[in-house]
Amino acid sequence: MSGTGNNAGGPGKPAGGGQRGRGKGGPRDTSRRNAQGRERNRGPQRNYTESAPSQRTRRADPARLVAFEVLRAVAQEDAYANLVLPARIRNHRLDKRDAGFATELSYGALRGQGTYDAILSRCVDRPLDRLDPAVLDALRIGAHQLLAMRVPAHAALDQTVGLARAVIGAGPSALINAVLRKVSARSLEEWLELLIAGETDQTRIASLRHAHPEWIVRAMRQALVAHGRPATEIDDLLSADNAAPVVNLVALPGLGSLDEALDDGATPGELVEGSALSSGGDLGRLSSVRAGTTRVQDVGSQLVARALAAVEAPAGEPGNHEAWLDLCAGPGGKAALLGALARERGATLLANEPAPHRAKLVSQALAAVPGDTWQVRTGDGRDVGTENPGRFDRVLVDVPCSGLGALRRRPESRWRRSPKDLADLGPLQRELLASALAAVKPGGVVGYVTCSPHPAETIAVVEDAVKKRDDLELLDAGAALDAVSLPGHLGAGHGLTAQLWPHIHGTDAMFLALIRKKA
Repeated sequence: MSGTGNNAGGPGKPAGGGQRGRGKGGPRDTSRRNAQGRERNRGPQRNYTESAPSQRTRRADPARLVAFEVLRAVAQEDAYANLVLPARIRNHRLDKRDAGFATELSYGALRGQGTYDAILSRCVDRPLDRLDPAVLDALRIGAHQLLAMRVPAHAALDQTVGLARAVIGAGPSALINAVLRKVSARSLEEWLELLIAGETDQTRIASLRHAHPEWIVRAMRQALVAHGRPATEIDDLLSADNAAPVVNLVALPGLGSLDEALDDGATPGELVEGSALSSGGDLGRLSSVRAGTTRVQDVGSQLVARALAAVEAPAGEPGNHEAWLDLCAGPGGKAALLGALARERGATLLANEPAPHRAKLVSQALAAVPGDTWQVRTGDGRDVGTENPGRFDRVLVDVPCSGLGALRRRPESRWRRSPKDLADLGPLQRELLASALAAVKPGGVVGYVTCSPHPAETIAVVEDAVKKRDDLELLDAGAALDAVSLPGHLGAGHGLTAQLWPHIHGTDAMFLALIRKKA
């Protein structure tokens, strides 16, 4: 829950008494006599300039306003912060520095929501669910600045109150000022020590310290063990979820180049060829990004797509590089990379997506790949196997999942998800994998992928599919990832499946299983 920021607001004005003896628009009355002509005897004249309510900031600093609008969209419209934020930054015409400040403030307030709410509940005289939601979002923004950003306390207070005055009203701003003053009385570590004082439940302690719901802490601990890692890594994993992720770029093989991005300050990726780590800023200004030949894509997604494409046919059998399928293609990032890889190997790609608006996004993502290489189908992926039995040499099935592996990139999702989601998604994941297995040719390979390490979405789904049939075999997914990684050894394999981790590999927590249908 740490971050950096700038003092975008300038000097602040502490709350206090009002400036007196000054008519609206008129000269200041310096006399110390009251209306009856008696001299006031209150000791030395106090200087109210710094504390006068009329002098406090009454405008919304644009960077903080962007963060507030993002939090409101997430709460009111069930929006995704990573989709809303860029549009808000452009709308308010933030420069690079303020855009970075708004990004950290938005993501940080969303990531830390559970912990900040626990702190705020100690500072508010009523249950938080009785506060106006807009007021609560303003308090979260203020709390993040005070506790986890390098923003002076006076600036955090002044600018957050000014934001509230501008967009919520003068009445709530007084409450926000009073509450945030209480928050500022302690550091984050002091607040955490207060919250966990006397607490013996390690899950509860980790939940407060790392701002994750308790059920996710338990799920992540279980996932570590299931994939062959010690449960003692839980704090490192949760901390990695709270770290601001580096933007990863990929140049589409045979089509794109990273030269422009590298000239702009990006650095070569350390895990996979054709990748780079962005220095930040508005990537849309790069012509290669606008053309779609260079794309923003987590390196974990790059690795699993490349691993599936690079699987070799068994000795003595012809290579399988004719027809490829991306069964759950939206919004199109992996489809674009697969399309470029398919083109290099003389194959074609069918990208399937059930939602029409997401299918349009897939077409846009694939636009940089020559059109004779790919086709987009809009329809239920569960039908593809019966409609196209044994047609495809490679099938990627990146199933809808809880997204627990991408919490660092989707900061709001940890507070939206519940254990019920796992139960609801399980049948769909199994049906989509069954469709993929029906669609693959004998000798072909299915790549089962999730952006979640939870065993209910990963190992359990794969084992259920393989144990029911004697014509399927698991390939060594860890070795396949090693073969396409630059260091040559990621160490992501456990058994025959593979799991990437943010605290180990610096990627999203992508799971990969490679299933071959026997010829």
